Order: sequence, then C-alpha cells, then structure tokens
Amino acid sequence: MDTPQDFLIDAAIFNLSNRQVSGPEPDRRRRRFRTIWVSDIHLGTKGCNAELLIDFLDNTDSETMYLVGDIIDGWRMKKKFFWPPGHNDVIWRVLKRARRGTRIVYIPGNHDEMFRQFTGLDFGKVEIRRKAIHETADGRRLLVLHGDEFDAIMLSHRWLAHVGDFAYAMLMALNRWVNAARRRFGMPYWSLSKHAKHKVKNAVEFISKFEEVVAEEAGKRGVDGVVCGHIHTAEIRDIKGIEYFNDGDWVEGCTALVEHFDGRMEILHWAEEVATRNAEAARMSEAA
Repeated sequence: MDTPQDFLIDAAIFNLSNRQVSGPEPDRRRRRFRTIWVSDIHLGTKGCNAELLIDFLDNTDSETMYLVGDIIDGWRMKKKFFWPPGHNDVIWRVLKRARRGTRIVYIPGNHDEMFRQFTGLDFGKVEIRRKAIHETADGRRLLVLHGDEFDAIMLSHRWLAHVGDFAYAMLMALNRWVNAARRRFGMPYWSLSKHAKHKVKNAVEFISKFEEVVAEEAGKRGVDGVVCGHIHTAEIRDIKGIEYFNDGDWVEGCTALVEHFDGRMEILHWAEEVATRNAEAARMSEAA
C-alpha cells in the first residue's frame, strides 16, 4: 500500500513540468535514432549523473524513447529529499520531447514503483506502462521491461535489497569523491563502483544468471529479444537464440541503448563520447 510519502513524491514529480529550469535547451545538431532506451537514472540521488544525461539529451533525438525504470529514486527520496536544478532539467527535456512528437513510454522500476499504480495512463503525453513490445525496423519483436521481476533478492528478501541499496549509496558517495579529484586533474569520468562490480566474482555470477533468466522468460513469451535495465550493466549478447539488451544506467556507466533506422542496435557510452569530443575540441583549439 502506498504511504502518504509516496503520494507527496507523485505530486512533486507531476508538478515538475510547470517549474522553471536553469536554462534553455541548447539548439545544436543532434544525432538521430529510431529508438532510444535509458534506465536507472536515479533522479533524487547524489549519484545521478544528470549533467552527462542532459548532454546526451541535448545531442540526440529519436522517434521513440523508452524510460525503462528507476528514473526517479523513490526509496532514497523518502529517506531524504534531494532535488537539484539539474534533475529538474532532465524531466523538462523529456517532457519537451513528448510535446514535440517523440513517443515516450515510461516503464517504472522498483525504485520508482509508486508510479506503477498509474499503469495504463498517460501523463503529459508520456505513456506509463508495466511492460511493452517494441518492433524494430527489421521486424524483430523485443520485450521491454525494467527487470526487477527476475531479481531473486528483490522477490524473496526485500529487506536485503534495501540493505544493499544503502551499501551501494555509500560506494557511490566514494565514487563522487574520486571523480571530483579526477576532474581537478583534467581526467574524464570513471566509475569506481562499475570497476568493483566487474572484479567481484559473486557480482559477475549474479549478472550472468540474471541475464540468462530474463532471456529465458522472453523466449517463453515468443519474442525475439528483451530490453531491460535494473542491474546497471550495459550489454548486448545472444543467449540461446534470444537477443538480450541492457541499456545500463546513468549512475555508473552513463550508457544508453539505441536503435538505428536500419534496426541495428548499439550501446552508447556517453562519458567516453564526451571525453572524445572534448579532446577533439582541445586539439582544434591548439591547432588554431
């Protein structure tokens, strides 16, 4: 059952479209895609890389955009409200896309599960759905869902998931200090938590098992593939004939999954794209 805090969060987010943002959206040449998937943004937390996400939104466009869960971190916001202007700017940009004709499909995850009660409704031209079927340009049918449905920890030991969430928040706080130091020395963004996760055997095994379970379920539903988020690990792989896609996150990896107009799928690592762009700009400046 939803608490009064849940409804306060709902009201706060639903009113964002009427607030002022810190500045206008830049008018620049955008990279166009048929479809974009993003998830695990965790607005309302200090770990959210809103600045990189805003840069991504300002430099890309698509006919359809899927928000694949954990867009807003209701768990964290119920403990301590945190909402800087940059998080407002993210919401404003998404709503602006919807107003100018981009189809926006929002599939709430476990951290923003308070919005699941609005499944089937549209808000500001944003479709709120529990899951969706996406058909690619080359005719493949992809199941789109957040993925927490297949997380054994979430299903069996919800209290343990909250403990893990607290430990993860501590790791992300350390991650912010590390990257503050890197920025001071002119170094690009680097995810400490992502590096640690890939080094820990149990985490690697969990991720692999999660991917296999999600792909198996997609196969049972008669689709060609599945797109999800939840585990903050961007991936494209074939699992027993089922295409598995994970769009990653905007806390650790800062990644998005995109579909090109010929149906080709690609993961964009935006921190790397920004680093490359800045390096090129520096070279051009030196040459001038």
